[in-house]
Amino acid sequence: MEGQTGLRVWIPLALVFLADRVTKYWVRGHMEIGESIAVVPDFFHLTYILNPGAAFGFLPRQKWLFVAAALIAVGAVIVFRRRIMALPATVGCCAGLIAGGAAGNLFDRLTIGEVVDFLDFKIWSYIFNLADAVIVLSGFLLCLTVLREEKAGSAAKD
Repeated sequence: MEGQTGLRVWIPLALVFLADRVTKYWVRGHMEIGESIAVVPDFFHLTYILNPGAAFGFLPRQKWLFVAAALIAVGAVIVFRRRIMALPATVGCCAGLIAGGAAGNLFDRLTIGEVVDFLDFKIWSYIFNLADAVIVLSGFLLCLTVLREEKAGSAAKD
């Protein structure tokens, strides 16, 4: 049992997975493929599409590549959970968030063959979902955390 420190990985993972499932379930139940609902006209719409690729349409029709990548991401968090717990709390939280997003998209790929996307900011040409956004933002935060830790480590050596 990992105790309290394990929660910094498992709770974010579960919350992202559940939020991703709920939002995609709502979209699939209330919208038709291709339908777009203006939330903030000319800025943010909910637009329901099925994405055969990765986040932002990257590498379309590579389902098994992304299934493998998601399994590796989730598996790495499970296998290396004790090492992750020894790192700063932000690292564990980011690992959980990334794994939760990967699991959410993996669920779509395995059940419907493509990923449900619906977040449509009109300033970009990409439509994505909650899992994609969490993966990208958590990856960025993880990089910042690692850089900050390296900088703090090198400053302590001086």
